[in-house]
Amino acid sequence: MSRVDTTRPAAPGYDELVPSRYALKVGDIDVLVISDGVLPISPTTLATNAAEAELTAWLGEMFLPKELIDWPLNVAVVRSGGRTVLVDSGLGTEFPGFPRAGQLAARLDAAGIDPASVTDVVLTHLHMDHIGGLLVEGLRGRLRQDLRVHLASAEAEFWAAPDFSRTDMPAPVPDVLRTTAARFLEVYRGQLRPFEREYEVAPGVLIRRTGGHTPGHSIVRLESGSDRLTFAGDAVFQCGFDKPEWHNGFDHDPEESTRVRIRLLRELASTGEQLVATHLPFPSVCHVADAGSGTFRFVPVVWDH
Repeated sequence: MSRVDTTRPAAPGYDELVPSRYALKVGDIDVLVISDGVLPISPTTLATNAAEAELTAWLGEMFLPKELIDWPLNVAVVRSGGRTVLVDSGLGTEFPGFPRAGQLAARLDAAGIDPASVTDVVLTHLHMDHIGGLLVEGLRGRLRQDLRVHLASAEAEFWAAPDFSRTDMPAPVPDVLRTTAARFLEVYRGQLRPFEREYEVAPGVLIRRTGGHTPGHSIVRLESGSDRLTFAGDAVFQCGFDKPEWHNGFDHDPEESTRVRIRLLRELASTGEQLVATHLPFPSVCHVADAGSGTFRFVPVVWDH
């Protein structure tokens, strides 16, 4: 994990004033959460079914601006049983409208992770902010030829003819999502390892399809000894704890997304295991507490320095 020393900003080993990676262990499994940067997004996208006054009040309570907010992008590197697993790949650098995202390749280098050491990639789904990093030469050309890319069969099938009828995205986005997913499937077709319901990628590293956000959306469950952690992808957003019934504009099935989110948050509140999600504030490692009345609390872990 990077550390901060504002009195010696140029000192060797202190390369960032704002840390972009956070290391933790789940039993014998090593986990590194990496920030791919942030995306600007309209707050209304977080709550397409909420009243304007309710959304405005929530933004105020969270000290967030009303016009445009920064949406974090987190990915993870997991090491278990001799395998190195990349969970999602961020946005990549081919979208000039998002200059503060697409940092994965540089931050893997900063963390001392050779892309050629990655044996497996797990994709929660095929939205461009989860697959774009694998399409840029800064990363793609450095990956091994026998790389295995795991995703739900339902996800690959959906993007053959995607349906955006129930989403609420800005006008250019569906076309960009469609073309990026099609390109990804073409580039990596020979390396895809689709699964139906769940698949163990490495010892204690299980990918499980939830559906909802997209038909093949999946989460990653880590378990070693008595320790557990869930990488939830886009099943949980920042507002999803106290407003779990709010629909996200990128949800392809908003009602099912809500059911998936509430079911997952109830389970995590019950087990006490740790949660990481793509769009929670970095490093996003937290616990879930039951707040009553069908709502939950985000409880950040104390950083282990």
